[in-house]
Amino acid sequence: MNAVTATEAIAVQTTISQTDAVALKAGDAIGGGFYAGQIRQDDGNYVLVVAPKDGGDHDDIAWNADRKRVDGALSYYDGRANTVAMAQAGSELAVWALGLQLNGIDDWYLPARDELELAYRNLKPTTGNYAGFRDGENISAVPTTYAYTEDNPSQTAAEAFQEGGAEAFEQAWYWASTQYAGYSGYAWLQTFDVGDQGNGLKDTEFRARAVRRLKIQ
Repeated sequence: MNAVTATEAIAVQTTISQTDAVALKAGDAIGGGFYAGQIRQDDGNYVLVVAPKDGGDHDDIAWNADRKRVDGALSYYDGRANTVAMAQAGSELAVWALGLQLNGIDDWYLPARDELELAYRNLKPTTGNYAGFRDGENISAVPTTYAYTEDNPSQTAAEAFQEGGAEAFEQAWYWASTQYAGYSGYAWLQTFDVGDQGNGLKDTEFRARAVRRLKIQ
């Protein structure tokens, strides 16, 4: 892939060949953003694309203003379905994500829990991980991934996403679009310093980064 920035004008891309998908490296410019790995959906495998930081990263904002259950926002892998359900429930965060127009593309959404984990694993800004109880297990990733160790995943090789880089995730908690199934007042979070996965009250403010996906054909 050519080393171009995601802010350059591009044609809207919604699919990618298996050959081209396999050739991608974490952080490569693709589909209006940057390659973050492959994720399974009900209808097949997709390339996950992280939005450019300029316009696609939101500072502290609540998942929703209230803690009511959102029945359509329970998927661990389908962030778009979650985000639509969140927006219908009045989430300002979800409305922001669905309303993004970046590089002429308008199908951005908030990543589901497993999509967000994939972004951390492949675009990790720092060194070292919290090797906690099952943090990092991801059956939706292609290939399936397992719990973090102190050294795995390592810091991303994509310089723009390394700590201090132009596209780097902040060393902070980021919202997933996945509601916590055990209690409706909480939703899933991932921290981008050492990789902890946990839950936060929906009306608490944390960061968010939009994504989109390309169907692998």
